[in-house]
This record gives sequence, structure tokens and C-alpha cells, in this order.
Amino acid sequence: MAWFGKLFGGTLGFMFGGPLGMIAGIAFGHMFDKAGEYPGGAQQQGNPFQDRAPSFYSTQDQSQMLFFVGAFSMLARIASVDGKVTGSEQQKVEEFIRRDLNLGQREHDAALRVFDAALTGGGTFDQFAAQFYENFSHAPNILQLMIDIFYRVAAADGNVNKAEEDMIRKGATIFHIPSYFVDSLCRKYGGCSISEHAYAVLNISTTATDEEVKKAYRKMSIEFHPDTLATKGMGEEFLIHATAKFREIQEAYEEIKKERGIK
Repeated sequence: MAWFGKLFGGTLGFMFGGPLGMIAGIAFGHMFDKAGEYPGGAQQQGNPFQDRAPSFYSTQDQSQMLFFVGAFSMLARIASVDGKVTGSEQQKVEEFIRRDLNLGQREHDAALRVFDAALTGGGTFDQFAAQFYENFSHAPNILQLMIDIFYRVAAADGNVNKAEEDMIRKGATIFHIPSYFVDSLCRKYGGCSISEHAYAVLNISTTATDEEVKKAYRKMSIEFHPDTLATKGMGEEFLIHATAKFREIQEAYEEIKKERGIK
């Protein structure tokens, strides 16, 4: 991702403010010139992390960095809502970093830096989610992926407790995600049957008509196709999780087709 190189080269002037900007400032502040110097030698007076989006930072850079900081800040709040981060929850976050995002060691360390900063820094989950939604309201598929990741981390220790469930549901409300979708994920991570899970993946009920099944499949196949997400400004590292989701959609549809005899 382009912004990683700028960040670790010490040349990334800060891209956004708000509560997520504060977390990024805590996580990466030491990487900037102590004198407050920005690219080109200009001196910045006052807070070196106030809103700045210079023209040489692309919209994609800004989008990717906000996704990165927002995702791990919200995950930190989910993991710690019951007072502590368990070893299994930490492991699930690490799994998301390495397996789903396929990040290298340098980026892996940056993700954990954001996660740790959010554990100790200011800002609430609701504030993080609101800023995230403000920037990704145009991409409901990305918002749905985040809810899926929230549940995965919350369920890492064997169950999703009430505090975790309430926080995830609040995030879904802020993201304007329908309750049936959240219910489907709750069932997914709560041990529903294979058949029920297939319907849940497509965000439909088991009573849906064959035409409704086909329509839901076509809609989700387009929304979660890696090429579609790429046009939203996501880097290739973040597309790995989307590709897995796309594959899950294909498998769910095939299962339902087989069960119903749909041609």
C-alpha cells in the first residue's frame, strides 16, 4: 500500500483528524520529525497531527490509511469491552492481520501499534465507528465485512458475551446495516446448521423463493467481487478477506441450489 512507504519513510503528513486521527497520532507520532517538519521542509506550528491532506497524498492513500486505523481501533474496543483482551482474542486479531490481510512484518507491527494505541488512547467505539461510516458509507460491503470481523474476534474465546454483542450491534446501527444481516452473523458464529448458514451468508431467510435466492446471490456476488472493492480504493492486502467472502457466497449458493434443485 502506497501510504505505508510514506509512513515508514517519515514523510506522511497527517491525513485526517477526529478520534481516529488521535489514535493514529499516538501510534505513529514518533515517526514524524520532532521539529514538526513536513515534506518540503515546511515547519508546522502547533499540533503536528491536525487535519492535513496535501495534494501529493492520493484519495486512495487516505482511504486505505483510514480503513487501516479504523479497523484496528474498533477491533481493540471490541476485544477489550469486557475489561481485558484474552490470548485467544489477540490471536484472532493476529490471524486477521497475517492470514486475511496478508501483511508483511512491518505492516503487521503497524497494525498492532494501532491496536495497542486504541486500547489506551481516548475516543469511544461509537466515535470510531461514526468516523469510519462517514468515510465508507458509499461501500456497504466494506461495512458488512467489518461486522463479520468484529464477530470473529468476539467469538475467539468460545462465545460472544453480552457486552461484545451490544457493541457490535451498536456498530451495525451506526453503519446502517439491517438487523437480519447481523442476526445471520450471530447465527454463523453461534453454531447454526450448515443449511441455515448458507442462507445467512446470502442475507435471506430459509423461506425465500428461488427467484429471491438468485437475486440475493447476484447482488452479493457483485458487491463482494474483488474488482468491485478495488474500485472503492482498497489495497490488495485488504482484498484477501473480500476474496474469502466472495468464495463463501459462491459456496453458499451452490449448496442452496443443490438442496432446492435450482438450475
